[in-house]
Amino acid sequence: MVLGTQLRRLREREGVTRAEAGYSIRASESKISRMELGRVGFKERDVVDLLTMYGVDDPKEREAFVELVKQSNQPGWWNRYNDLMPRWFDDYVGLEEAAQRIQTYELQFVPGLLQTEDYARAIVSHGRPESRDDDVERRVAIRMRRQKLLNRPEAPRLWAVVDESVLHRPIGGRKVFKEQLDKLLEMTTMSHISLQVVPYRLSGYSAEGAFTLLRFAEPELPNIVYIEHLAGALYLEKLADFELYSRALDRLAVDAETPERSRATIAKARAEL
Repeated sequence: MVLGTQLRRLREREGVTRAEAGYSIRASESKISRMELGRVGFKERDVVDLLTMYGVDDPKEREAFVELVKQSNQPGWWNRYNDLMPRWFDDYVGLEEAAQRIQTYELQFVPGLLQTEDYARAIVSHGRPESRDDDVERRVAIRMRRQKLLNRPEAPRLWAVVDESVLHRPIGGRKVFKEQLDKLLEMTTMSHISLQVVPYRLSGYSAEGAFTLLRFAEPELPNIVYIEHLAGALYLEKLADFELYSRALDRLAVDAETPERSRATIAKARAEL
């Protein structure tokens, strides 16, 4: 996406149309559009030809673009799970890895990045962990691997808001759920992770469903709203859409208990199990 956005800016600077750019690399106008949106892979030869057309002659600048091509074509760790992951989720994992800030709202489950292995297994197996198979275990492995980004030296900031009902829905049984609440208490001691709980009395007013906001450090990347549903997912990139969901999350944060009081709420729920 970074590379595509930079190529688009160069093309627009030179007043070149997508059709003209496509013709120069023996491709269609729609392919140029997909390249600029980061929706298709890049060939080094195509990028070099486009740079020439866009008047980029400096060897160092051209080499920087070629290096971006090489980076963009490197498969992510999640590629080995492509037989399990639908394309729409494959895209999300890649974006999640690149995000500087992840903000999420959940009404039913503990956010995936904060789940224990057994809690995730109960969800992935649809409440029947005794019938788990290799596919279930690999899906759980994907979720556990995603969580490693929170332990990186430059980990993204995670801000999660959950409905209070999440703390009283013992998915996986009492033992599994108690361990899950323990993990929430542990993870929320980390400086880059915040969790807030929306109390029952204010539940359901500020948002109708779960969603995630991804913010990126690179100015070339648009911030993204991710909304998952049974048949797939929506990726909203328009500024107006993002601001709408960002305001909803701000309202949720106001409705929710503070992080400190939320930890007390989690501890109370655990004590009552």
